[in-house]
Amino acid sequence: MAVRNGRLTTLTGLSAAAILALSACGDGGDDGNGDDNGGNGDGGTITLGYIDGWTDGSSTTFLWQHILEEQGYDVEIEALGDAAPVYQGLADGDIDVYPSAWLPGTHAEYMDSHGDDLEDLGAYYEGAVLTLAVPEYTEIDSIEELSENAADFDSQIVGIEAGAGHMATTENDVMPGYGLDDFDLVESSTAAMLSELDNAIEAEEDIVVTLWRPFWAYGSWDLKDLEDPEGLYGEEETLNLVASADFSEEFPDVAEWMSALELSDDEYAELERLVVEEHDGDAEGAVEWAEAHPEIIEELTGE
Repeated sequence: MAVRNGRLTTLTGLSAAAILALSACGDGGDDGNGDDNGGNGDGGTITLGYIDGWTDGSSTTFLWQHILEEQGYDVEIEALGDAAPVYQGLADGDIDVYPSAWLPGTHAEYMDSHGDDLEDLGAYYEGAVLTLAVPEYTEIDSIEELSENAADFDSQIVGIEAGAGHMATTENDVMPGYGLDDFDLVESSTAAMLSELDNAIEAEEDIVVTLWRPFWAYGSWDLKDLEDPEGLYGEEETLNLVASADFSEEFPDVAEWMSALELSDDEYAELERLVVEEHDGDAEGAVEWAEAHPEIIEELTGE
């Protein structure tokens, strides 16, 4: 790990309780609006927002909730069903920080729409990618092979939330680029997509789904990403913390801490596994991770 500047439950049993756990709300708090007294119990109230069902967002949200509460801030959490209201909330100042923006490509439209009202605090993870994935036993290896094997997949790509950037890229770039005219992109949710994936694998049937890395699902099923020879999903991206425009002025210490975090593949995977699999989407997983890595927190906050 160097300090510098991816929705649910384990898979043999997606439970409703586990899915609902990802909508957990944080504590309310006092109305202080600065962080000069951070760590003394009156640091102010910070609202963190994430896309319900996206475990990269929930995992990092819960981590920052723990860090900030330990430093004397009150934390409120907004779990919203789509990227659009998260970014609108940031632009309006109703949400202070979204801790897992996919940049520069996946969430480009939201950054373009609200850029003047947002502040990019920097990347905490590098190497994020969007993919189409299939079970390891599926015979094809490339997106370009889908068009000739549509019947094997019921002519469907099982997607996630309608407003996700992944869905827009898949529909507007990838499908026409590979001639997937016979396919329908099914809008659902991350939880529903994972349930469909689990059912298909249990029955040893073929299925193609929208996935992304980093994401805990790769550790729960034997999956493979379909090759993207045309590069239509774009280059690798970063996961960034994006804040409302005046956040650094209002909370300079917190902005500095957030800009300083960088997680390795192993560190990130452990965080998401603890939140999603070990604690069924509960914030306690992030607390356990933080307690196992005190040196990371201490290097960020100086305490």
